[in-house]
This record gives sequence, C-alpha cells and structure tokens, in this order.
Amino acid sequence: MTDGIYLPKLEDIRVAVIGLGYVGLPLAVEFGKNRRVIGFDIDRARIEALEAGTDSTLEVSDAELAEARELSFSSNPERLLDANCYIITVPTPIDASKRPDLSPLLRASETVGKALKRGDLVIYESTVYPGATEEDCVPVLERNSSLEFNKDFFVGYSPERINPGDKEHRLTTIRKVTSGSTPNAADLIDSLYRGIIKAGTYKAESIRVAEAAKVIENTQRDINIALVNELAIIFNRMGIDTEAVLNAAGSKWNFLPFRPGLVGGHCIGVDPYYLTHKAEAIGYHPEIILSGRRLNDGMGAYVASRLVKEMLKKRIHVQGSRVLLMGLTFKENCPDLRNTRVVDVIKELREFGASVDVFDPWADTDEAERAYGIQTVPTPDLSAYDGILISVAHDIFREMSSAQVRDYGKDNHVLFDLKSMLPKHQSDIRL
Repeated sequence: MTDGIYLPKLEDIRVAVIGLGYVGLPLAVEFGKNRRVIGFDIDRARIEALEAGTDSTLEVSDAELAEARELSFSSNPERLLDANCYIITVPTPIDASKRPDLSPLLRASETVGKALKRGDLVIYESTVYPGATEEDCVPVLERNSSLEFNKDFFVGYSPERINPGDKEHRLTTIRKVTSGSTPNAADLIDSLYRGIIKAGTYKAESIRVAEAAKVIENTQRDINIALVNELAIIFNRMGIDTEAVLNAAGSKWNFLPFRPGLVGGHCIGVDPYYLTHKAEAIGYHPEIILSGRRLNDGMGAYVASRLVKEMLKKRIHVQGSRVLLMGLTFKENCPDLRNTRVVDVIKELREFGASVDVFDPWADTDEAERAYGIQTVPTPDLSAYDGILISVAHDIFREMSSAQVRDYGKDNHVLFDLKSMLPKHQSDIRL
C-alpha cells in the first residue's frame, strides 16, 4: 500500500493541537475557524481559562477565541482518539548545562503515539536540531502505537515562527515552512497549512531541511546581536556612544539594524544550543556560534557591572544600596517571561550586595515568583533608589519622561537606560 491510499483527504482532516502556549493556541484558533479542532494541554488551569474565553498570554484576543467555533479544549488524552492529524507545539528548552531538553517533546510524542491510528499524520512545530523528528520522536510514536512509520502513519515538520507580543507579524501573515516524511504526506501537510496561512507556504525538500532552516533563523540573529554587544563593550571603553555609532552606520541602505542588549526568550537564546549540540555529536566544534552564545550569555553580568561602576563613581555605596529594575519580561509589551536574561542582572546585583526591586506591569506576579523566585513590586517607592535600570522597553515606560523615572531615585542616583529609550543627555549611562 502507498501513503496516498492511507492518508486522509484534506477535507476529512480532524486536527488536534498538543500544547496550547504561545505557539499552539493561535494555531488551534486559526484551524478552529474552519474545521474541527481539539486543543489539548496537560495544564488543567490553562484549559479552564481558555474554556472561559481568556488567553493569559495575550496572543489571542477574547474575540478571536470566540471566532473559532469548531475549537474545543481538553486535558483528557482520550479525546485525541477523535483526531487524525496531531500537531505538536510543546516547548523545547535547554537544561542548566545548556543541553537540549527534549523531555516535553518526547512525552507529547508518547501521548500522541497512544492515540495513533492507521493513516494518521503527526506534525511537529517545536524547534529541534536536524534529525530529531525522525531519530528521536518517530521511535516513540512507533513504540506507543505499534504502528510502522511511513507505512501506517506519516510525519511532518513545520517550524513555528511566532513572535510573542508582535501584533503585525502574526501566524497567518508569516510565510510557513512545511515538510513531510513522504512526497504525498508533504503535499497534504502543505495544503493543510495553506488553508490558514495568508502569506503562503514554502515546502522544504525534507524534514531535516525544515528543521535546519528553523534552527539557523535564530542562530543568525543571535550572532548578529552578539556582534553589536561586543561593539558596545568596545565603544564603552573608548568613550563612544554606541547608539550614536549605530545611527550613523544605519544611514547606509544595507546596514543591518541590530541593537545591543540582553538576549533571552524561547528562541534566540535557546535555539543555537540545539544546533551546536548536534554539531558536536557529529564531531564538529562550532566556533562562531558558541562564541556568540558566550558573549550574549555574559551580558547580564556586564550590565550589572556597568551600573555598579557608575554608582561607585558617584560615591554611592553598593553594599546595602537599593536598585530598581524597570522590566522583567524577555521583550517589550509582552508578558512572556521564558528565559528572560533580566534575571542575570538581578543575580549579579544581589551578589554585589544590592537590594533589587523589580517593576513590570506586564509580568504575571505569580509566574515570576514560580519561575524565578522574584517578587515584583506593584508600584516603586519614590525617592528610594540608588540605581535605576530601564531593562525592557515597554510602551508604558516609553511614555514616561526622564523626570518621572528619576522621581524613583534618591537625590544622588544613577539612571541606566539599557534600551536607549531616552535622549542621551537625560540618562547617566546607556549600553
């Protein structure tokens, strides 16, 4: 039998989306506007909130949720038996040693494997290293289903390109890379996504190509940011304002507009380690990628040291001082706390003996406490801080004048504008 005989027709596909976070929920909602979809997540509280019509990640509005009339939610694995196409969108983090942690992906594969039937499709969207889908995930599917890959069931890979907090570049307006384990499966998967992606699709020649394409997208950005971070360190030692240099260089049409800063989040600070892990497994030590990662991973300590040095110049005792950090999420205007590198700055300042308050109206207080042991403050004290660091460029902070920000500081304090939000002369230092 060929896969074309076993594969379902496009109009008969019943989708289950496994994992309803920043990636999975928008996908389930779009599919749920036109076909039956099961949104599955093991977090019962998440399911209850979505059933009540609210998305805590703010990626999907209440109105958009209501539009997905064919979408239902469940944390019961037995509901997955009703589907014939499973799209896995669970996180793929790194562990404390910077090694890929595939455990959420493999657990999701096990759950799906138990529901697999002859002719079913499994599509992975989670970021992985090239080869992971077929080498790591497929054996789990086979073991738990007692079915044979590319005979009884088929697999695809279509990497997510979600940009949390971005209301312009959204799921349907970003071109989607697709792939499949056989030509017929690849065609069906591509057709499935073309039904919801307005920007169109790009069918890669293999699953491994699609996996590699995803992992280098963020590796490229990581290396470019590492370059400007290193330039910022050099220019600081030379007494040159980095933002002024970048603005001048940016007057050339083909200069890339990267800016220095902390590199966190679920992709840029994580994905390169998936590629370097695979490279080292096949006997190659990647120099440039790991060098960029080391530099970006060290920026939290560098930012803290810059603030401390400037405080010392103003004869402010760092031991026992109070410092205010404005922003905790990994990027602006977004509640996403995953892999935020602001925590590195906090850790370093505390090791210097400073007491640190964190103010971020976007961050969920319970999640900050649960993930990092950080208790955010609802409102900073006035005239209380020896150091103020604007660490995330939320619009709510951009709307504040330098005088309003400085009102949080004591008469003698340091204002570090990490994001270069204020005019140069209105802060004491910037990156």
